[in-house]
Amino acid sequence: MLPWLLAMSTKQMAYAARMRREERQSRGLLERRKEMRRILSWVTAVVAFVMSSGFALAAEAAGAPDSSAKAMIALAAGFAIGIGALGAALGQGRMAAAAMESIGRNPNAADKIQLPMILGLAFIEALALYAFVIAFFLQGKL
Repeated sequence: MLPWLLAMSTKQMAYAARMRREERQSRGLLERRKEMRRILSWVTAVVAFVMSSGFALAAEAAGAPDSSAKAMIALAAGFAIGIGALGAALGQGRMAAAAMESIGRNPNAADKIQLPMILGLAFIEALALYAFVIAFFLQGKL
């Protein structure tokens, strides 16, 4: 056996074994996360390609440029409200989670956190309403 291994107590050996096991597990977790990110990026690229090729083929088959322009305006209106609502929902969720975490860490600061949080939520909601208004303006061009 190695001399340094003889000098270790059983507690130290157990601790060292546990640390090596945790290091292997965390390394495996990081590798799985990288693999999932790579798979997700490929899936996103394939979906975007399939969707864009369908639009190109549909525009080619439509013939009349006026009908394809109206179809694109309708798609833009749908995407405007969808992306606006998604962004607002993600922003509100992150803001509320951060505020609740900070209040949980320091309950005495709840009154100092609550007002800026509500103002921020109102501004985020205003952005979602702007997307809604833009979608209605685009629908008016049909």
